[in-house]
Amino acid sequence: MAYRVGVDIGGTFTDFFVFDEKTLETHALKVLSRPDAPGAEVLAGVEQLEERFGVRPEEIGYFSHGTTVGVNTVIQRKGVRLCLFTTENFVDVLELARLRTPDVYNLLSQRPKPLVPKERTFPIRERILSDGSVEKPVDEAFVVEAIEKARAMEAEGIVVSLINAYRNPDHEHQIADIVRRVAPDLPVFCSTDVWSIIREYERTVTAVIHGYVQPRVSHYLSSLQAALKEAGVPAEPLITKSNGGVMSAELGKTACAQMIMSGTASGVIGAGHIARLSGYRDAISFDVGGTSADVAFIADGQPQYGIGEMIGEFPIYIPTVSVTSIGAGGGSIAWIDDVGVLRVGPESAGAVPGPACYAKGGSRPTLTDAFAVLGYVGQSELGYDAVPLDVDAARVAISLVADPLEMTIPEAAESIVRIAVSGMYLEVSKLVSSYGVDPRDNALLAFGGAGPMTACFLAQELNIETVVVPTTPGVLSALGGLIADLKNDFVKTIYAEVNGDAMPQIMAGFTELRAEGERWLREEQGYQGAVSYLYSGDLRYRGQSFEIEAFFDKSAVDASDVDAIAEAFHAAHEQIYTHADRDAPVQIINLRLVAMGETPKPKFEPEGESSALAKPVKSIEIFSDGAPCSAHLYRRELLKPGDYFSGPAVVTQSDTTVCVPRYYQAQVDGYGHLILKLKRD
Repeated sequence: MAYRVGVDIGGTFTDFFVFDEKTLETHALKVLSRPDAPGAEVLAGVEQLEERFGVRPEEIGYFSHGTTVGVNTVIQRKGVRLCLFTTENFVDVLELARLRTPDVYNLLSQRPKPLVPKERTFPIRERILSDGSVEKPVDEAFVVEAIEKARAMEAEGIVVSLINAYRNPDHEHQIADIVRRVAPDLPVFCSTDVWSIIREYERTVTAVIHGYVQPRVSHYLSSLQAALKEAGVPAEPLITKSNGGVMSAELGKTACAQMIMSGTASGVIGAGHIARLSGYRDAISFDVGGTSADVAFIADGQPQYGIGEMIGEFPIYIPTVSVTSIGAGGGSIAWIDDVGVLRVGPESAGAVPGPACYAKGGSRPTLTDAFAVLGYVGQSELGYDAVPLDVDAARVAISLVADPLEMTIPEAAESIVRIAVSGMYLEVSKLVSSYGVDPRDNALLAFGGAGPMTACFLAQELNIETVVVPTTPGVLSALGGLIADLKNDFVKTIYAEVNGDAMPQIMAGFTELRAEGERWLREEQGYQGAVSYLYSGDLRYRGQSFEIEAFFDKSAVDASDVDAIAEAFHAAHEQIYTHADRDAPVQIINLRLVAMGETPKPKFEPEGESSALAKPVKSIEIFSDGAPCSAHLYRRELLKPGDYFSGPAVVTQSDTTVCVPRYYQAQVDGYGHLILKLKRD
């Protein structure tokens, strides 16, 4: 087996990244996505890999895959019809949520409707106390009655989430057994099996999201497995997880909550890899596809993680790569609102019919059409020849907004770009403000099919000096899945004081989690290499309502060093809130452990750099700052390490187009990355 393949399926394109283990060569490919026929794009891609690069299916020994099917199911509300069984008198858990207003500055702001409305939420007579003891046993008559009501409401699945089940899951499992006996055709999901954490809302909403997407995800993964088998690929597919690791596709069918952010996590993992190679270890990753732009922070070369990330309108409490999605992409449609104002997005042309310039049936103006009219896009093939380019069709589409606004077509196209960038600027500004990050201290790492087109325009607005464009930005998410390690998160609620008396309980908890991690890697993933662990906990000062996560050194855990564990929390609290009370008692609520198994990775070696002025392929005319102007055109594969040039320029390559405005200077580093620097006059 000589080839390792990473695949990322997006809204418009499916990306392939191939690494030859023998020659160390890499290849990249794009094919059009097929949301109407899951697995068809994989078949098409595998066929083209053989045709273009001689990669025979039987030689593919490793296959990783990132997908957005889970998150898209939630965003589009196309999941299964669920019913929820809760403890009697707790049927409002999803309605109450955390009583937070989505937009605190909007007096008319409303919380989204739950995925399971109250009329499909049924009480079960039972009660487990906060210490795990049983106050009321499960009343089977209530369960049977709830099942009958669920059937009457045409339920396609049942979620069981009971109060204090994190302490004792027996009642949830008893109810699930009754459901399987009385209604064996109804899938049933227990909250403690999905993610056993304290606080009923967080546990319930996570379990509901899992149950909502599980049938669709399972069907999708089965289709993927069948497509690979049909194509003759022997490798069992691995699925990128929300936490930046990978797991087997078979496990993904039942652990859907773990892979809900699969596709976006792949991109951030790839971005972290590029940040380390390029030397710009503090960066903002900027992944722009056909429908959305995903933004994340890279700190010291590592992606940042969070709990409670938003999946569409709902939070999920599985640890995930921290990513914020903006409704602006290459396929975002420009339109005029009721008062005559030009707007861009959030509606997207997607893969079908796509932008007008793709000649796939699209007729409405998009951001990509605007770049085509301005002369940036269309100077070479697009998407590895996956789509043709029709600039005349783009001009016709742009005229639909240009004529009512009494603008020329190029003026309207430039306005579309500026409006799209301003929307991105607004959302990224909110994000950096909420994290307390100064964008000027970061590079902007641009990838995705449309990221390099818009990156310099956005960076200038954010006053970011450096933009980094990887060698294959259009398929970086596929590379991210290829280099991801086997990785899983484990959690145990203990609710203890951090002192010497509690250390045996804390150590026993970590021992239990390590055993779970070892079993997951060895038995469920078949991993035989060395295992590493990352220890952390959710801690708070006594009297506080919520916790923060603090990371512990392995040596402190091995030595049962209670002072080091407490100090880790004090330091984390001080970093976030600028103060800590080291004399106050500390509580630890959850123990957390990440079990990791390293996967083989391609190694990239830098080439020697010799500074030289790059030679353009030719001069082209673009429209910039309200007037036509001349720009140099470069081919990415002809640029060598050390080459430099100034804007205005356009760099074309098979997976994207890089726009270099007049106020940027570009240079190629030793790895082939394009480093764009804002000129300081």
